[in-house]
Amino acid sequence: MQTGSIRRRHFLVGAAGTAGAIATVGAVGVGPAFAQDAKPLPDYAAWKDPDALIVHSENTLETRRGFIGTSGITPNDELYVRNNLSPPGEEIVADRDAWEVSIEGVQDPRAMTVGELRTLDIETVATVLQCSGNGRGLFDHEASGTPWTVGAAGNVLWSGVPVRAVADELGGVADGARFMTSTGGETIPEGLELKDLMVERSVPLAAMENAILAWEMNGERISLAHGGPLRMVVPGYYGINNVKYVKKVAFTENETDAKIQATGYRVRPVGVDGAPDQPSMWEMKVKSWVTHPLMEVETGRIQIHGVAFGGINAVAKVEVSSDGGQTWQEARFIGPDLGRFAWRPFVLAADLEPGTYTITSRATDSEGNVQSEVTEPNHRGYDYSGWRRLAVDVTVA
Repeated sequence: MQTGSIRRRHFLVGAAGTAGAIATVGAVGVGPAFAQDAKPLPDYAAWKDPDALIVHSENTLETRRGFIGTSGITPNDELYVRNNLSPPGEEIVADRDAWEVSIEGVQDPRAMTVGELRTLDIETVATVLQCSGNGRGLFDHEASGTPWTVGAAGNVLWSGVPVRAVADELGGVADGARFMTSTGGETIPEGLELKDLMVERSVPLAAMENAILAWEMNGERISLAHGGPLRMVVPGYYGINNVKYVKKVAFTENETDAKIQATGYRVRPVGVDGAPDQPSMWEMKVKSWVTHPLMEVETGRIQIHGVAFGGINAVAKVEVSSDGGQTWQEARFIGPDLGRFAWRPFVLAADLEPGTYTITSRATDSEGNVQSEVTEPNHRGYDYSGWRRLAVDVTVA
């Protein structure tokens, strides 16, 4: 079992009567102190805030832990980026309303433009967008992929047409359909096997009830970096199922046989190959983490805050421990409840004497599921959510 004795993030906080500055010691991805060594942003995401992001690669940008704020919504220029393939060219967002998506597996299948979709209906949903590999860097074993800590996640407002409204417009879903399958519009280089590389994901048909085809993100047109001009949004599901540049939505009897579905994003023991009978990275689970152990120097009080969400369920409660999980205190949620699929910022005021404290959080969802202490290893290092490894060590000087 993983003890969580390593890989926590360490903060040094000045006590009352000190200079009051916050210094970070060995803290990967915490705040702007590390931005001076940042890699440059890729061209397609050059509009983002370079201080807020860790550039792991051209297609993987992580939000620094210290930039996850308390307002509830993640700003577009601070939101993480994860692309399985390089984004298409800017030409696809030149005339957004002309983008077509093919709707199949309905009584009257046909292609519809974004302009047509806008006439059907519109909804806005707040939902956590989280990469399946968020927390990969907290596992002991080496897993291929980006070593994310907590920053491959954000809370986003999406606006678009409900998928159920599109299906109704086209006569309803055909009999026998059990999955909703979405296909991305990335370009596959010639000479390579389409099924090996294409981003095509199937989710259970029930997910259609909450899914939207989104063209707007946090009040702005969805950028190319985040899947514009049109993105499938499946609230409560891991990011891979929220297909970017969506060009086809099909209601199918079986899951797609694309590699990314058949053997990819499958939860299996370390060293075991992926297979279609293994659990797929679909519904997210309950999770939370501390983002800011801050202190008002004149009072000596530390405001501990972070974010919590329930995945497919609403988050109901979050507790905070300053002694590594020996005792817990219930925190309070900050700001408005943005709905079942959104995360909620939380805060707990703590008066801590000089010393070192292991601070962590533990969330409970509306169905009574409690965030686990550890996450058992899995081959690809998917979604480390154990509260012990998500802890931070805070020294009050």
